[in-house]
Order: sequence, then C-alpha cells, then structure tokens
Amino acid sequence: MNIIAQHGDIIVILACVFGFFMAWGVGANDVANAMGTSVGSKALTLKQAIIIAIVFEFAGAYLAGGAVTATIRKGIIDPSLLAGTPELLVFGMMSALLAAAIWLLVATFFGWPVSTTHTIVGAIVGFAAVGISPDAVNWGKVAKIVASWVVSPVTAGFIAFFLFRTVQRLVLDTENPFANAQKYVPGYIFLVGFIISMVTFTKGLKHIGLDLSFINSALISLAVAFLTMVIGKIMLLKVKEDKEADKDYHFSSVEKVFGVLMMFTACAMAFAHGSNDVANAVGPIAAIVGIVDAGGKVLQESVMPSWILLLGGAGIVAGLVMYGHKVIATVGNNITELTPSRGFAATLAAAATVVVASGTGLPISTTHTLVGAVLGVGLARGLAALNLKVIGTIFVSWVVTLPAGAGLSIMFFFMFKGMFVS
Repeated sequence: MNIIAQHGDIIVILACVFGFFMAWGVGANDVANAMGTSVGSKALTLKQAIIIAIVFEFAGAYLAGGAVTATIRKGIIDPSLLAGTPELLVFGMMSALLAAAIWLLVATFFGWPVSTTHTIVGAIVGFAAVGISPDAVNWGKVAKIVASWVVSPVTAGFIAFFLFRTVQRLVLDTENPFANAQKYVPGYIFLVGFIISMVTFTKGLKHIGLDLSFINSALISLAVAFLTMVIGKIMLLKVKEDKEADKDYHFSSVEKVFGVLMMFTACAMAFAHGSNDVANAVGPIAAIVGIVDAGGKVLQESVMPSWILLLGGAGIVAGLVMYGHKVIATVGNNITELTPSRGFAATLAAAATVVVASGTGLPISTTHTLVGAVLGVGLARGLAALNLKVIGTIFVSWVVTLPAGAGLSIMFFFMFKGMFVS
C-alpha cells in the first residue's frame, strides 16, 4: 500500500509512457493486417491506406474499444490473490506493456507480422506465473483465448472462402462480369456498412453514454448501411468499362469496380482492428490507474476512462504514420497474389470476425484472423496459389512471440520490483 501511495504519480506516468509505446507498436506492426490487403491488391496506394487507417483505427479504438479492454484487464489474472500486494500487479502490468512494446519494435524492424494479442497475453501470463504464482493465472480464461487463436483464423478463412466463391459465381464466371460487378457490388457495400454499424451500436458505445436497444441499433444500422450503399453507387458510376485494358487482363474493368468496394472494406477492417487491438495497450494502463486511484485496492471492476482510450488511439496512429510502412507494403503481397476482388473477400471476412469478437469481449488475434482470411481466398483458387514458405515463416514468428513476450516481461518485472521495493 505504501509503495502505491508513495510513488503513485510516477507509476501512472510510466504506465502511460509504456502504454503509448505499446500502442505505437500496435500501429507500426499490426495495422499492416488491416491495410496490407488493400495495398497488396493495389486498390489503395500506401498514402491512401495510411489516411484511411488514421481515421478509422482511431474511431474504432475510441468508440468500440471498451468491451475487449475488460477481458485483457481482469480476465487473465485473479485479482483476489493480489489484494494484499497490489504493487505486484502494478509492476507486472508495467512489465507486460514494456515487454510487448519492445518485442513489437523488434518484429517490425525485421518485417514480421506478429500478433499483438499473443504478445501482451504472453507477457501478462509470464510475469504472473513466475513473478507472483502460477495460481494467480486464470488458466481457464487463457485456454479460451488460446482456443480463439485457432477458431478465429478458421472462421475468417471459411467466411472469406464463401465470400470469394459468391464473387466467382455472381461476377467473375458470368458472360458479362463488368455489368454484374456494377449490379452486385452495392449489395456487398451494404453488408460492410451494416456489419460495422451494428457492432458499434450494440457493443461499443456504452462507455460514452449511448446505450441503444438491439432493435434501435438494427434500424440505425440499416439506415447507415443504406447511406453507405448510396455513396458507393455514386462512386461506382465513375467507373467505366475499359475494353482495351480488358484485352490484356479479362477482369481489368471488373477489378476497378471492386477497387471501390475495397475502400469500404479497408475502412471496416481499420475500424475493426482499432476496436479489438487497442485493448492490448490500454487494458494494462486501466488496471494500473484503477489501483492507484483506489489507493492500492485491487478492484474487480473499474470504469475505462475515455482519456486512456484516446491515448491508445493516438499511439496506434503515431506508430502507423512513423513506422507502419515497413510491414504494410509487404503483407498484402507475400501470402498469395491479391486483386481487389480477392482482397475484398479476405478483408471483409477478417473485419466481420474481429468486430464480432470485439463486441463479445474476446481478444482474438487480428494477425491470425487476416492470415486465415487470405488463406481462405487462396484456397478458393487452389493450393498452388499459396506461398507456403512465407506462411511457414509467419507461423514460426507466431510461435516465438509468446515466449519472447513472457521472457521480457519476467525480466522487467523483477527490475521494477528492485527499483520500487527497498
């Protein structure tokens, strides 16, 4: 108790610095998952992708980031075991933030698309199991999170496979692909608008005082989806069939239509990513601030202050702008060759999986989800369409991430303990 009272201000400042650094890492590494498909399919330039990501990552983090943060904050560790020693939880959360941030910086430097969720969960489990006690870890909750790392890519892959098959059947394998693209793409745009709007209204806006019923949320979401579709239709009118370009590549004009759709799915994925992955940075900050504000009491529940979500959103944007180009420019090209129609299926499938998980409070890995979705699109075209060597490298980097986060966290935990405990 004395340590919290004595060093409370310093602890909160350090937590905010480390949390911002962690959010910076999320922006630098993980936003490639949100934007990589758009850049890889050449639907958006790198500059356009970054601008979209800045707006929608921040909006997702601030408007819909509240539900997942609760799971990261209080689900993995049993607070009742730390009632007498709250400073250990504080040191641990600071260690987890710093460890995860450093690992993300290293991974981004080498261009590895690693999972920020893996990193922070590994870091929290590491300090809790070694620094406190194995009993302090809620292994049941950890098992559910680990299971979600398998379920989420499989789910996203299945949805992406199904979506791309509908594109093939309704558009690509028809006598007049361009006319059918113009006909069906507005429906896909409607779907994008509805999914994102529905999750935002039903789950994401409670912490800013807007708690709508399911019926009201559905009605507003239908209106938002319709408006999105109208905007999309206006944009599609500007896309004209280019018969000369179609001679070189049969679907050249069709892919321009899907390029418009990719703008909407890129916004959806950025929003979904911000809503899910801001938790990795702000959850530990909220735990630390809650303990300091309560004078050392470890609370079972605490409100997520808006300024912490703002800090997390700002960190994600800063990381994206300053260092995001390193991974963002390559992720979309390495797993399978992407076109706007393929990229759309992968991005929407991943976005739908992430926003539903975010709404239900399950901290899934965006990296796993998007890779699963891209694999699903690749499989729809046959196994030969996949770059198995790159997929193998990505899987290895995922396996290394958990022990790397845990090891760094354990080291920092004992360092902070030595600094603050005399």
